[in-house]
Formats: sequence, structure tokens, C-alpha cells
Amino acid sequence: MDLLDPHYEDDASPPLPMLVSGIAGVPGYNAFHYFRDRYGDQVIGVRQSNMWPLSGDGIVACDAEDSDSVARLWDQYRFRSLLNFGGCCRLKSCELNVDMAHRVNVVGAENMINQAVRHDARVIHLSVDLVFAGRDGGSYDEQDATDPVTVYGVKMVEAENVVLSQCDNACVLRISLPMGISFNEHAGAIDWIASRFKQNKPATLFTDEVRTPTYTDCMNDLFATLLDKPLTGLYHAGGPRRLTLYQIGQIVNRVGGYDPDLLHKSLRHEAGPMPPRAGDVTMDSSKLQQDLGYNPFDPWPLSDQWLPDHDRWHYEREDGFSGSEEKIKTLLYQNPAKPGLVPPSRNEVWGASRFA
Repeated sequence: MDLLDPHYEDDASPPLPMLVSGIAGVPGYNAFHYFRDRYGDQVIGVRQSNMWPLSGDGIVACDAEDSDSVARLWDQYRFRSLLNFGGCCRLKSCELNVDMAHRVNVVGAENMINQAVRHDARVIHLSVDLVFAGRDGGSYDEQDATDPVTVYGVKMVEAENVVLSQCDNACVLRISLPMGISFNEHAGAIDWIASRFKQNKPATLFTDEVRTPTYTDCMNDLFATLLDKPLTGLYHAGGPRRLTLYQIGQIVNRVGGYDPDLLHKSLRHEAGPMPPRAGDVTMDSSKLQQDLGYNPFDPWPLSDQWLPDHDRWHYEREDGFSGSEEKIKTLLYQNPAKPGLVPPSRNEVWGASRFA
């Protein structure tokens, strides 16, 4: 297929060619494979130049904060749609290097949006629930004032403002924790927690940080819908379940069949000041549901069977269920109601010994 054939976008839905930025992150990695599986060579994924292990068909190295490189990329492929999912979400790194946080999260977004506007491309831009502090009991809607407690949250607010002010047709989605596989097997919530347990290391998680996670399967279907029938402006895109980080750890521990003694709980103030942590940042996504005409998100996890109801729930192993990494894939990475593909991890691509 010729990406530069001008006839491709005439009858295509979504507009093609498509660029997915930030494919080293969970939403970008899963979305790239989802759309690549559908549209093949018409989908290109971008990762930072230093993320060399992430390679393969359709994957291009381009640092979003380098405006010249971004312009050359767009001139080469003439993208008609952009899933702008790049940035650095490492809280401590952003606190310790504010300049880096600004370059990657704000300048990078601005460069991508400038090119999207120049090429009249359809845009979906991801922001995050951490634009809020979580002091007010959660259930934030789009009218609530942002008040982030982290540098990362501050920069995500700035990036939102750049996108909304410069691109009239952009849809900005504030997401919570995207529940799917990560390429490096420790970037996402599931993978970081499981990586600790796999190494027989403890994971200490907060009982007073509350999120509204979503399956990446649901997110990918939502992206496809919004590219086909676009909405513009700011929307909250959190799932229907409110879960503490500790509850998420319980779920991963039990479904994965890991040692329950490895999971510890804590309050945020007990962990120290670096990095700062938000509290209840759960989101009200009813505006998105109303404007779509349906609810795009199933609960994560799908079944109430995997909903912890007390602090030692993950110790309960007498129900005949045998946890495993395969169960994490089929119950936590994938939405059992509508399972999508699970992209390969770094070890599956390169072999476990390559990064041992």
C-alpha cells in the first residue's frame, strides 16, 4: 500500500494515514497494534529515539519535542488523523526535571498539534485524571477547576490548553489508569505491580488514592468511534468502577496467583513527599456517555467476582480458582466481554535473555 496515495482517505473511516504517538506507553502501544491490525501500513507509530528496543513494522523514531523532526515526519506521510498519546508520566522524573517534563509533555504536544492543524488532521489527545488533586471526594466533571499536586499534572493541564486553543477539531480525553499490557512490562499499573510480585519483591500501594481505570480494549473501540464520528472539546473518559491503588494491587495479586504477603498497604502521607500523590481523582464521564449515546466503558475488572471487599481479600484462595499470568491476560489485560488482541511484550519480541 502507498501511504502517499491521495485516494486512500476519500472513502476511509477513520481518515488515513494515521499517526499514533507515544507508543511506548500503555494506551499508545495498545492503540497502535489495534489500528495497525485493522489498517496495516496506513498506521504509523512514533516512539522516542532512545526507546530503541521498541521496533518493528510501522514504528518510527521521532522525538516529539524536536519540531523539525516532527515536521519532516508529517511531510513524509501526510497524516489525516492523529492519536496524540506521547509524554512522560513518570511522576518522580517530572518532579526532579521540570524542564524535561515541559519539553516532553507540552512542547511535544504543541509540535504535533501544529502539524495536525497544518495538515487538517483529525485529533484525539490524551490527558489524565491527575490534573486534579483529589481533595474533594472525586467524581470530577469537566467543569471542575484543575488543581494538580504534581509537576506532571501541571504540564498535562498546559498541554490541554495548547491543544484546545490551537486545534478547533481536537477531542481531549482525560483518562485514568489504562489497563493493558506495556511493551517494557513495567510501565502500566498491572505490569508494574506484577513485576514486583514476579521478582518476589513487595509492592506497597495506597488505600487513599482512588482512580477509575479502563480496559484498553474499551479505549481502542472508543478511539475508533471518535475518529469515525468525532466529538470536539474536553471529555472525561474514566471507567465506572472506583478503585484504590491497593484494591488494584489485590486484584493483580489474586488473579496472577502471587504470594499475598508481598502486597502491603499505606496512606499517601506515610510514603513521604516525593513524588506528591493525588487522592480521590475519580471522574464523572457522563458527558462523554451522553454525547456518544452509549456507555463506552465496561467495568475493570469486568466481573464483580474480582472486586475486593476487604483488606485481606487477596488471601482468599479456596474457591478453586488458580491464578496465573495467563489469567492476568484474559481477565485484566483483555475485556472478557469483548477481548481484543494483546500486543507482544519486550521479552516476547526480543527474548527474555536479551534484557536479563
